[in-house]
Amino acid sequence: MSTSPRLAAVRRDWGHDETGCTILHIDMDAFFASCEIARHPELRGRPVIIGTGTRSVVSAASYEARPFGVNSAMPVATARRLCPNGVFLPVDMAYYRSISRQVFGVFEQVTDRIERVSVDEGYMDVSAALRQWDSPTAIGAWIRAEVERRFGLTCSVGVASNKLIAKLASTNAKPDGMLLVPEARQAEFVRLLPVRSIPGIGPASARRLAQWGVTTVEQLAQVDERRLAQVTGSAAHAHTLYLAARGLDERRVTPVTPEKSIGSERTFAEDTRDARTVAQMLLRCSDVVASTLRRRGLLARTITVKLRYADLRYATKSLTLGRPVNTAGAIYPRTLRLLERMLGMPDHALDRDARLPADIRLAGVSASGLVNAATTPVQASFDDLLGKDRGRAEQALDSIREKFGNGAVQLGLRSS
Repeated sequence: MSTSPRLAAVRRDWGHDETGCTILHIDMDAFFASCEIARHPELRGRPVIIGTGTRSVVSAASYEARPFGVNSAMPVATARRLCPNGVFLPVDMAYYRSISRQVFGVFEQVTDRIERVSVDEGYMDVSAALRQWDSPTAIGAWIRAEVERRFGLTCSVGVASNKLIAKLASTNAKPDGMLLVPEARQAEFVRLLPVRSIPGIGPASARRLAQWGVTTVEQLAQVDERRLAQVTGSAAHAHTLYLAARGLDERRVTPVTPEKSIGSERTFAEDTRDARTVAQMLLRCSDVVASTLRRRGLLARTITVKLRYADLRYATKSLTLGRPVNTAGAIYPRTLRLLERMLGMPDHALDRDARLPADIRLAGVSASGLVNAATTPVQASFDDLLGKDRGRAEQALDSIREKFGNGAVQLGLRSS
């Protein structure tokens, strides 16, 4: 469910010159909710909201729910207050992924140059396919019709010369539309948009830019690249924004995107300041992440802890390790040290009974900087030699879970 800003002024006819416009961005409309409506046609026309439980957040909402103010990432309790007559359904990721694979199978009938961004969106480079198709928009129209015919789902398509403009076009074509932006008019198109429309500009970046008087892409285009580097603190980010303000994007469609991170997070039944409760959650998440790393034959160099506070603020803190790891025995102690730093607590305070200085709603762990375990040489340390039995124990847990299910056995670790 996209929450990116949209502007009625840009959803118009920009002309019909498709020269060089070989990039399509396809975005399914309210995908999770639409999947549920497709298998429960009696829900059509009703406000369908994906997410249940007073502690959960909304994963998706049908377009009928949005006039009530319901959107993704909103607490389900808030959504129930705003839309008391809504149909609230649990998330069924196995079903959504199954439909997604079939939808992407439609795209594959056109080209193999497909970059899957998420379960419900992706890019296509159709330059080679134009030998068999009349035009990029003909491909977009066929995809939209075929997806609706086969699955009862709608999607929106952006057609442009690069990924940035194609994505912005599909966002502003929603729902169930297609928008072509000719290459000669892409700078004009993007400068009509608010700066928050640009992918990579989140709330924090938008606030920093606003302090410099930049709230629109047109204003962004007046800032030189050196000044943007001062504002963003990153020369690479500044260069990307400099190009984006001119409707340019150097990124290619990448059919196989290496996995960037593996994570696990959970919401507590009640907000808590109990250190033992939060530590136990970090242990469970570390175990899930480590097990997933081993199953996929990966090691991770960076560990990140994520917290969501009672007021729904998020915070993260990361640690890059000298040696990549894939065991909870290595990950979990680091998560405790990260948590202490995030909350301004003394080192090893969590090894003792402690009360946290803030109410925690959600805790999670992710691993990034992923490398192939089979091809990455790792020099064993003295700690590794001492902890070899622990590593074997985690591998044994993998075997048990594979045979009897993930809930068959739980890992128990001390904090240090």
